[in-house]
Amino acid sequence: MLGAGLIKIRGDSCWRDVTALYYHVETQPLPNPLSCWFHCLPRALLRGGVVFNHLAELVAPWFGFGPRMTRHAAGGVIVLFQGTLILSGNLSFLNWLTIVPALACFDDPVWAKILPRALIRHAAAAAATARPCRPQEVVAYAVAGVVALLSINPVANMFSRNQIMNTSFDPLHLVNTYGAFGTVGRERLNVVFEGTHADMPDETAEWKAYYYKGLPVDTRKMPPQVAPYQLRLDWQMWFAAMSIPAAYPWVFHLIWKLLHNDANALGLFASNPFPNNPARYIRAVLYRYSFAKPGNEQGEWWNRERLALWLPPLSAGDPRLAWLLRRAGWLSPAEERSLHPSR
Repeated sequence: MLGAGLIKIRGDSCWRDVTALYYHVETQPLPNPLSCWFHCLPRALLRGGVVFNHLAELVAPWFGFGPRMTRHAAGGVIVLFQGTLILSGNLSFLNWLTIVPALACFDDPVWAKILPRALIRHAAAAAATARPCRPQEVVAYAVAGVVALLSINPVANMFSRNQIMNTSFDPLHLVNTYGAFGTVGRERLNVVFEGTHADMPDETAEWKAYYYKGLPVDTRKMPPQVAPYQLRLDWQMWFAAMSIPAAYPWVFHLIWKLLHNDANALGLFASNPFPNNPARYIRAVLYRYSFAKPGNEQGEWWNRERLALWLPPLSAGDPRLAWLLRRAGWLSPAEERSLHPSR
């Protein structure tokens, strides 16, 4: 929590001038059905939301180790903050995982008021007969000692002026640094894969889109609720849309799989626009999306504007595609044999 708060304050000016929520809900990786509502809240509330973010990430963690009342308050702020994030978007399982350690801020009297009485009686009976376990204590202290030693570099990084947002400091990745949204995008970019059976892959061809399971493609489709599950392709394509194909070379392998109607690759999408015969050409188009005004007559959830080709049309016989796949070692012997001139 503290690392995420520090990277925000040090990173993007919109966190310091409390305007981050003017953009974040719309530009986050995977919006959900309530995201548009949150995005359209009055700007005074959105600024207040940023202040609450700083309270939860920069202040509350310190009081989680304090006296009983301050510990309860800190836990309540953290759980409420994570609950708000759960309601406003699809951030996979991250928010749920953060709630788990925050529950330790609440002691037995608090849980006695919340949990069913039968469960409380059962826990009390088990505690009355419990006996210390020396081996368990030794293992617990040993693990705690290892974690403490491995935490030295991550903690030093957290308080460094050159804080790194997400990285690991040991080869086994046991203790790492974490920070979220140190930079907030001001616009939502999305790469859409499109295919055609046409002989000439120009603008006169009929292009059909491969619909994602979560990312927007159809402007009339409501953003789905998928968290705590994580749609891995959609998550990665959110990053890819803000970069160039060379930084995400696996997209060429994905296109190769789509050109052959590979079932595993197609399973990452909501549907296959070419169920009988694979597309002859596939391209990737970069679009800008923004939330449409709620309740509009067209029933649109999104506005969309085409910006540019992110990848030009590629075919299964394209020598450029074959060269890239060979260089990366992504072609099996059978796929090597399947290469043929462009149709």
